[in-house]
Amino acid sequence: MGDIESQPFLEAIRQFATEVSRQNCLFIHVTLVPYLSCSHEHKSKPTQHSVKELLSIGIQPDIIICRSDRQLSQNLKDKIALFCDIDKEAVIPNPDLPSIYQVPLLFEQENLDSLVLEKLELPPGQRDLEQWRSMVCRMGNADRTVKIALVGKYVALRDAYLSVVEALNHGGIYHQTKVEVLWIDSEEVGAENVDQALAQADGILIPGGFGGRGIEGKLLSVRYAREKGIPFLGICLGMQCAVIEYARNVAGFSGANSSEWDPLTPHPVIDLLEEQRHVEDKGGTMRLGAYPCKIADENSKLYRAYGRGEIQERHRHRYEFNNQFRQALSEKGLKFSGLSPDEKLVEAIEIPAHPWFVATQFHPEFKSRPSNPHPLFRDFVGAAMAAKE
Repeated sequence: MGDIESQPFLEAIRQFATEVSRQNCLFIHVTLVPYLSCSHEHKSKPTQHSVKELLSIGIQPDIIICRSDRQLSQNLKDKIALFCDIDKEAVIPNPDLPSIYQVPLLFEQENLDSLVLEKLELPPGQRDLEQWRSMVCRMGNADRTVKIALVGKYVALRDAYLSVVEALNHGGIYHQTKVEVLWIDSEEVGAENVDQALAQADGILIPGGFGGRGIEGKLLSVRYAREKGIPFLGICLGMQCAVIEYARNVAGFSGANSSEWDPLTPHPVIDLLEEQRHVEDKGGTMRLGAYPCKIADENSKLYRAYGRGEIQERHRHRYEFNNQFRQALSEKGLKFSGLSPDEKLVEAIEIPAHPWFVATQFHPEFKSRPSNPHPLFRDFVGAAMAAKE
């Protein structure tokens, strides 16, 4: 922070601190408190130095949250409070916990919420974390494990599928079971090894993505799930793969594909959205955000999951199911269970004869919460558990 190049940044911070000091604001400083195993003690010097730097630019922390790999002693908390000139109650330990979902309960125990309200001079409300506490209890008492194969091309960077994995975990919490994700690189799946790659899977999920890399491995995975009766959930590109596989291997459309990566396919069952055909500037021009979806068939798995006939879900794509093939695939047993209100866009498909095979053009993972799992992830994990038993 002392480099000459950082001076404009520091000046901006000072100006910001001056402005907010005139208002009723709260500064929370999150710092790392390292533990030295050789001397069996935490070191508070890094925290003291970081607070000193903040003070030098006009910021006095009201609360210090101390990240560490283990619990802090009361003596260390008192020491940090003394040398950083804050109240002892404002030093909040944040040690590593078995699950990130236990952190709110830890902060409740440390009265962080009450402290924030007091500092901001806001009236206290009634604390109610019973639903959250019950959820954490179910997580801790999970006595079963279900294995879900996530077949994608970005598995080397697992954070690319973080929302999907968390939504799976939310489904597991609901059923009081642990979800073990089997990371399958779709580029390494071929006809010769697909059985071996997916042999342990109780359920198979193909998430969203773009481009044709690894597609054949995904199509083989879809076929494996369809033919073996393994619960399947496809999301965005995963739905498109499910349509392509069904068109090729059930409906008899040899060479069926998406025009995204095969413009010359004889059967473009997935094609560019009509409104996208003349788009040249690609930035921010996809079908983005929440759109309504109509679920007409009350006997569909989609309706049973949601329990209602119209939903709102979030989208992020340019390519859609090609309606020229809707009647042909429907006659071969593919159900179009979710449609746009005007019925021009296919939002979800399923196979009625399959134990649980659902795929959506939208991204249900974005609306899943640990205490309120998304209905599709909830039912998908439940179906995988039933298949395992």
